[in-house]
Order: sequence, then structure tokens, then C-alpha cells
Amino acid sequence: MKSSETPFLTDWLVVSLRWLAVIGLLLSLSLGNALLAWPTLLLAGLVFWNVVQTVLTGLNRRIKYHRQISVGVDLLVAALFFVTAGGYQSPAFWIIFLPLMSASLYFEVRGVLVAVFLMSAVQLVVTLTQSIEFLALLILGSSIFVTIVAAVVFGVLSTRLIKLIRSSRQVEQEAQSKKMRVEHERLRAIYSLTSTLTGTLNYQRVLESVLDLSLSALSPDPDNPNSHPLVSAVLLFTKDEMLEIGSARRLTPADMRVTLQGQTGVLSQAIEQDKPILMPEVHIRRDQELMKLIAFRTCKEIYCFPLRSGFSAYGVLLFGYPEAGYFTPDRREILDILGRQAVVAIQNARLYQDIVDERERMIDLQEETRKKLARDLHDGPTQSVSAIAMRVNLLQRMLAKDPQMAREELARIEDLARRTTKEIRHMLFTLRPLVLESQGLVAALVSMAEKMKETYSQEVLIEVDEGVLKDMEMGKQSVIFYLVEEAVNNARKHARAPHIWVNLRPFESEIALLEIRDDGAGFDVATVNRSYDQRGSLGMVNLRERTELINGVLNLQSAIGKGTRVQVYIPLTEEAADRLHHATATR
Repeated sequence: MKSSETPFLTDWLVVSLRWLAVIGLLLSLSLGNALLAWPTLLLAGLVFWNVVQTVLTGLNRRIKYHRQISVGVDLLVAALFFVTAGGYQSPAFWIIFLPLMSASLYFEVRGVLVAVFLMSAVQLVVTLTQSIEFLALLILGSSIFVTIVAAVVFGVLSTRLIKLIRSSRQVEQEAQSKKMRVEHERLRAIYSLTSTLTGTLNYQRVLESVLDLSLSALSPDPDNPNSHPLVSAVLLFTKDEMLEIGSARRLTPADMRVTLQGQTGVLSQAIEQDKPILMPEVHIRRDQELMKLIAFRTCKEIYCFPLRSGFSAYGVLLFGYPEAGYFTPDRREILDILGRQAVVAIQNARLYQDIVDERERMIDLQEETRKKLARDLHDGPTQSVSAIAMRVNLLQRMLAKDPQMAREELARIEDLARRTTKEIRHMLFTLRPLVLESQGLVAALVSMAEKMKETYSQEVLIEVDEGVLKDMEMGKQSVIFYLVEEAVNNARKHARAPHIWVNLRPFESEIALLEIRDDGAGFDVATVNRSYDQRGSLGMVNLRERTELINGVLNLQSAIGKGTRVQVYIPLTEEAADRLHHATATR
């Protein structure tokens, strides 16, 4: 048995015409008072046969040699009925036309010629067996002529009808083929997007790929997607929290220079709600930010997809079309897939860029550490060793002239050598505090305070809530130590502070607060920030970078004559980090 996904239109026509013929035959027999004659049983069999055909046609199925059997049954029933009902004496004698209709539909001209020949032969045999009178022969001739004419009419009509059906089916198949080709292109575009986006870490290439593939996926003519009037743009947040055009299609040169705040209208709504928004024309005209983009003014429908993951908002994807109703659910689904893939790709590109920046920062940090070590050695131990060498030279001259003064000078040289040794040991301690690795952060901070007191006579007071350090990894403790060391050194060198207080305590749930304050000279934070690029010191830069290493937030407060307070908010979990940065961003 043969089945099909589409209806057999010819079967439906044959079944429908057969039902009409059956109804007409029953009416003819009823009017001729021959309904109860036994040849009517043949019509009952024809009704049963047509029921079977109707069921098969409704299921879009065919039996083997379906057309031949169907025409054969019609020929057999028509011939038997014509013979048993008395030929032209039966009111339903026109049953001979039934196989002509089915044969013409199934086999066109060839079929109707075979059917008319067989039906004419049946008429001839029945008439000659009944009578050979002139009137009977005249009726026979007329009937055969009418049968031939009917066959010609049926043949012509069926040929045109079949041609029309085939033409319609061909158009339908072409439309279906084009639709399948478009769907194939869309799937290929999605696959290509996935391959492209996962295979590149170039930020600009990601944006270009998203717009090109969205245009290709939505274009009704995949061979010429650039003819599609779709307006599209990727808007990305800058460091100043402004939206600028990262990439676009069909935007004017003036539009490419526009920056938006993203604080009102559809842009703000999509980003805050983290869901796509379909915007009709009536709302587009009211959106003051969108109206700054000239290309979108002609659009009657705009679709906005937020490029956001968690608390990180990268920007939005904007699509506009000059006709309403274009962004159907299917098209929006495609754009959503592209948008979600774009978010992943942008994240990967950003992460890769962060890694590159971090690598460069680590190289700069190592270089700065070497420079700092060189400066400290030059300003401290190197000068002291030079001074020792000069004093030893002076001592050699004193030994012969004034032994008492030589002994005093020797004591001063010894004291200078001891202080130089302490400075070198302090520098070695800050480069790699072994006590931090063996005994933990508290012991390392206390040891640092003792060495600051011993080496520089600097008072450093340490207060740490050890509950904060209970589950803190060693890497984060190391960063905290160097944060404290940097801040304390800054206070010692620049603030000339009598006292420095270091406090590490819980701030709120899963967030710790590190505070380093002093009672030194203080400074104007705004003035220093404005001229920081021209300064030789990188103390504040080091504080910021080390704070970023532990995903924290730095807060620096100072005023001239009122000391300095350095606060570092340290998240202890990923959830706390998201909460901390989200709260900071919304302030």
C-alpha cells in the first residue's frame, strides 16, 4: 500500500463524482419505479466500494494498481447493470458514462478511449440481442454517438483539469521547495553562527557575524540577502555607561556617531527586564532615544533583544522593518537564538580580552615590581652600603691620628650596617613572606608590623577577626597581605603618619571589610586623581589592581590634615561578589 503526506487530488475527484453518480442513479431508479429491482444490488456494491475508496483517500493511501482497479470496477458494475437492467429500457441506463469519467481522470485520453470502446461494445451486444429493428438500431447509433461525444468532452475537460492540478502541484512544490530552502538557509545560518562565534575571539568579528547571519536567516531570498530592507544594529555599553553603535546594517553615517544613555524607552525596559521586546509603530514615535537614530524612524516595527548575562549587561540588538507584522513568532525565535549565541560569544570575547589585559597587566606589574625593588635598593641599602664604604675609608685615616674617635666612628658604622641589614631583611620579607605560607595571614600581618617598628620605627596596629579567614583560600589571603603592605608603605612614605591602623572584620553576610587608616598628612583625592598620570608613584594603581584580583571594591577617603582611610570590601563567595558589584553599580 502506498501512502503520501499530501492528498491524492485525482482520487478525491473520482470519489466525489462517483458519489454524485450513485445519487443520480438512485434518483433515476426511484422515479422509474425500479429501485427495488435486483440489479440495484450492483449499486449497493458500488456504494460499498466507494466507501472503501473514500476512507483510503482520506488517509492519503492507495492500494497496488489503485487506478486500474478503480476504473475496472466502474467498467464491470456499469456493464453488468446495463445488461441486467435491460439496456436502454432502464431509467438508469446512463450508468455507462460512469467509467468514462473515472477513466478520463485517471488515464486522460488513452483511458477514455478504452472505456468508450468497451461501453460501446456492451451497448451493441445488448441491443442486438434484444432487437434488430430499425428503431432499436437508430437508438443504438445515437447512444454510441452520444457516448463518443461524452468521451471527447470528458477527455478534453480531464486533460485540462489534470494539467491545472499538475501546474498547481508544481507551484506548490516550488513554493514548498523554496520554503524548505529558506529554512535550510536559516538552519545553516544558525549553525554557521555557532561555528563562527565559538571559533573566534575577535570582538568586532562577533558583532559583524551576528548581523550578517541574522540578515541571511530572515531574508526571503537567501541568494541576495543584501536586498532585504531589514535595519539592524548592535549597541554596546562603553566604560562611561553609554550605548554606542558597535556594528550596524542600513544605518546612516550620522547614526553611527550617535551615543545613547539607555535610561528610557525600549532600551532601558529590555535591559532592566532582561527579555526581548516587540515595539509597534505607535510606541516607536514616542521613544525619544530611538528617534535619534534616523534609520529607525521609517520602521513600523522594532524588535529589541538585550545582550545580558546575570548582572552583566553588554548592550542590545536592535532590528527594525518598514512594514508592520514582520516579526512573527518564528522570526523572533530565530533572532532570540542568534541573540543568545551572541551573548555567549561576547562573553567569550570579553573573557579572552580580559585574559590578554591581565597578562599585560601582570607583565607591567612584574616590571613595576622590579623598578620598585631597584628604587628601594637605591634609596635604602645601596646608599647605606656606600655610606659604610666611605666611613670605613675615613676610619682608616682616623686609626693613626685619633684612636678614640675611630672607635666612635666604628660604632656608628656598626649601627648603620645593622640598620641596612634590617632594611634588606624587610624587603626580602615583603617580596616573599614565608610566614604567610606557613602560619597564615594574621601571623604575616603581625610580623610585618613588628618589622616596620624595628626597621622604620613605624607604629602599625593590627586587628583581625579570624572568623573572616576561616574558609578563605590562601591566594586571596596573599592578595590581602600585599594590599595591606602597599597601603602601609604609602602611609609611611607619603603621609608620615605616627600611627597606622589595620582592621579586617565582617561587614555583612559573606562580605568582609579591610580598612587601613592613618593619622598622617592626608591629601586631596580629586586633585591627585586628575594628575596621577604625571606622577612617578603607582601606589593607588597597585591598590586598585590588587582589589580587582579578589573581585573586591575599593573606597579611598582622605583630606589634607585629616589622614587617609583605605577601605576594601572583599566578597567571600561568588553570590556575594554579584551582590556587591550590583549594589555599587546602582549607586
